[in-house]
Amino acid sequence: MTVVGDLRVLLRLRDFRRLLAVRLISQSADGVYQVALATYVVFSPEKQASAGAIASAMAVLLLPYSLVGPFAGVLLDRWRRRQVFLYGNFLRAALAALTAVLMLSDVPDWLFYVCALCVTAVNRFVLAGLSAALPRVVDADRLVIANSLSPTAGTLAATVGGGLAFVVRLTGSDSDAVVVLLGAALYLCAALASLRMARDLLGPDPGLVRPHLGQALAGTVHGLAAGLRHLARRPAAARALAAMTVLRFCYGALTVMVLMLCRYAWSSSESDGLALLGLAVGVSGAGFFVAALVTPSAAKRLGPGGWIAACAATAAVLEPALGLTFAPVPLLVAAFVLGLATQGAKIATDTVVQSSVDDGFRGRVFSLYDVLFNVAFVGAAAVAALMLPHDGRSVPLVVMAALLYAAIAANMARFDVQ
Repeated sequence: MTVVGDLRVLLRLRDFRRLLAVRLISQSADGVYQVALATYVVFSPEKQASAGAIASAMAVLLLPYSLVGPFAGVLLDRWRRRQVFLYGNFLRAALAALTAVLMLSDVPDWLFYVCALCVTAVNRFVLAGLSAALPRVVDADRLVIANSLSPTAGTLAATVGGGLAFVVRLTGSDSDAVVVLLGAALYLCAALASLRMARDLLGPDPGLVRPHLGQALAGTVHGLAAGLRHLARRPAAARALAAMTVLRFCYGALTVMVLMLCRYAWSSSESDGLALLGLAVGVSGAGFFVAALVTPSAAKRLGPGGWIAACAATAAVLEPALGLTFAPVPLLVAAFVLGLATQGAKIATDTVVQSSVDDGFRGRVFSLYDVLFNVAFVGAAAVAALMLPHDGRSVPLVVMAALLYAAIAANMARFDVQ
């Protein structure tokens, strides 16, 4: 009951509740928007998507964050984070509406991808800002439980948003543009929700705020180098980030495999494939929820590094046992296990980074964290494209992921990351 009690205490904190509300609405919009893009690119009847096509789409949408991420970090350590949530969500609402127009228009694919890229590029600022702002609304003693609730609740909100998009797509409309407009409305609500917080509440400290954009951009390279040096002096944070990057790679490769299985191996129609993919997303989301419940006590007992090792070890054993069947039910169980393991490790990693990194550097470090996430996912999609056959059944890919999980477990077990 300790976790429940801590959650109740956190939810009594007005500013924490308001920051959480912005996260939940914003990430539910992300879920809606991302599912709309996925169904448009992969499940449209006129498109015959391959693993290579999926990897290309992910590269177009995610890889440029390697350039956006460092700029986001430097700017987040200068701009008021509340204002980032306000204007960032307003901008995403407008761009999402434009994406819907492009879906209904006869325009080149590259123009659609550029617009989608702009929406998700702004997402880097918002998500990194949410993580960097969290220590401003809770005390240090409750940071672990706050990390369990807030990012995990955001992931669950994205899952719910994705589920809503599936429902609208399957039962309410045959147009992905309608689903995108739903996401635009939610982005607008997230912007309005941020107005409930004071302008200076979320930091950074006034002495660090540099309002002139030119000055901030001119210091980007210097700021990024300083952030990297700061991270290098904190080996616990660097080690946890490296482990989480590999875990993200495995999750990304297996996600592409499940997507291909849903599209070609497990279904004979677009609607059946979408329903199976929606079920897989929901089951994985249940794993995220369980991770939020068990991680605080597990991380306290094992230490953050020990819990990351335990999550990776669990995945190393169960992922091949379930995945090599290439059957829907065992792989849905695997989706739950991997959701739990990946999110459990992420909660521990967030806590290590937030506890080890100074407030003036959190924006930069969390932006680098996001960059690693995106590069790992795009890299995983590229590797999956090379390894996956048309129907998605690949024994080498499943075995490769198991070996990587085992390597992370063995490496993290050697260190006591506190």
